[in-house]
Amino acid sequence: MLNGVNLYLIGMMGSGKTTIGKLLAQHFDYQFIDTDQFIEQATRQSIPAIFDQSGESVFRQLETATLAEVCARTNKVIATGGGIVLKRENWSFLRHGVIIWIDVPIEVLRSRLQNDSARPLLQHQDIHEKLTQLLIERQALYAQADIKIAVAQTDTANQVARKTIDAIAQKCEEKRQLDQQTERLNAEMPFQLHSPEAN
Repeated sequence: MLNGVNLYLIGMMGSGKTTIGKLLAQHFDYQFIDTDQFIEQATRQSIPAIFDQSGESVFRQLETATLAEVCARTNKVIATGGGIVLKRENWSFLRHGVIIWIDVPIEVLRSRLQNDSARPLLQHQDIHEKLTQLLIERQALYAQADIKIAVAQTDTANQVARKTIDAIAQKCEEKRQLDQQTERLNAEMPFQLHSPEAN
């Protein structure tokens, strides 16, 4: 169905990109990659340590370098960091595959993250306020995804994965029909290059 094209999961922290990504990788027989884990393995540092010692800008540079490396591969499901959409350069890599926005309500994110002490952007701040601020900054960027999966509060990971698989199948079918239509039009009205004398 995908012919090896990569799947890129985007969305807020706590939206379940890693969990959903693993389920999708299993379904499509793809390899799963989490960009945060990839960075931690490459630098031998935790994400909080990178933020603390080098700053967010260095972390964002590492994210871009990671994307550049993984987008050259095929048959991958890639779960990205929540802020990966902020850098324009990253979109040139994301566009190599199918971009899927896992859209989870703020209240669900807050309940998932309220006891998570490993998120650098949530340190020393009101979680609900910070998540709302981040979503406002990123929502229009997330909305540029090829597919949006709206997650209900009661959805399980398996249900979200099934929604995603169905949406991918629909997208692939739409593309197949569009390709067929284009081929048919080309066959009916082949492009002809006219010489100036013919005008």
